Amino acid sequence: MTHTAPTPAFARSILDNVAQVLVGKEDVTRLALAGILAGGHVLLEDAPGTGKTMLARALAVSLGLDFRRVQFTPDLLPGDVTGVSVYRPDTHEFRFVPGPIFTGVLLADEINRATPKTQSALLEAMAEGQVTESGVTHPLPAPFVVIATQNPVEHEGTYRLPEAQLDRFLLKLSVGYPTPEEEVRMLGRLQGEHPIGALRAVTTPAALLDAQEAVRRVFVSEPVRAYVAGLSAATRTHPLVTLGGGPRASLGLQGTAQALAWLAGRSFVTPDDVQRAAPGVLAHRLSLRIEARLQGQSAEGILGEVLRAQPVPVEDTAHA
Repeated sequence: MTHTAPTPAFARSILDNVAQVLVGKEDVTRLALAGILAGGHVLLEDAPGTGKTMLARALAVSLGLDFRRVQFTPDLLPGDVTGVSVYRPDTHEFRFVPGPIFTGVLLADEINRATPKTQSALLEAMAEGQVTESGVTHPLPAPFVVIATQNPVEHEGTYRLPEAQLDRFLLKLSVGYPTPEEEVRMLGRLQGEHPIGALRAVTTPAALLDAQEAVRRVFVSEPVRAYVAGLSAATRTHPLVTLGGGPRASLGLQGTAQALAWLAGRSFVTPDDVQRAAPGVLAHRLSLRIEARLQGQSAEGILGEVLRAQPVPVEDTAHA
């Protein structure tokens, strides 16, 4: 078996760059970067002011990708995101005017404030990397990443993302509040001009595409594949779950684990990589029964039960 040569320096340069504007958030930055390397999209759910937008901007700049932000509101139309065909009197023809989705990183800010029709306009783009308008297909640039945000507390005037839309997001992550020490460091660092303006790219889109290809070649042993499949299957059979992780979740879990292994400088996946990836990949794909909510259970808590109950393959077999 020929293993892919890992490049941990790639991770270190990006993590250090993002840390200039987001203090003490290396873990969530690493997971978000792993999601991008695995070719997926990321949903950030957290309270306002925790750095969701800043994380998206810092990652886009660090990766050398174009960045556009769309504030999702109830009056936002699908064409406002994907683009529209405009009639040109001089040529008597319709010409497609690309929307903000034609970029490297699209920040869909407060995605749950837009109507389901507008939310669904992202589906084709996220799944296929293209937009179809008036019967004509327009490919999106590569790489293309959607980073969406939503507020978990304020639900007035929002539209819950349906399961099909949630399933398109490889990872759902929370930035979280800083510790008191991290907040003090942040206050000192951001007292003057915000460092995001001085942030520079540390890699290129071409290098990112190469890294994504390298991640796909990271070795996954048969026991680890069985472990991934077993975790997804266990979420589907849990008595408090009506809908668990499907095959797409298993593929996402394996891909994110491959990315975490590559970022750590390894050419093979271990069960630890799978366990680190599982909460972000699987929890948002679980639909709970009413009984679970009455008992105060959460998707994260149930997933924790699944992880503790699932037999872990022996480390040596993962290196074969």
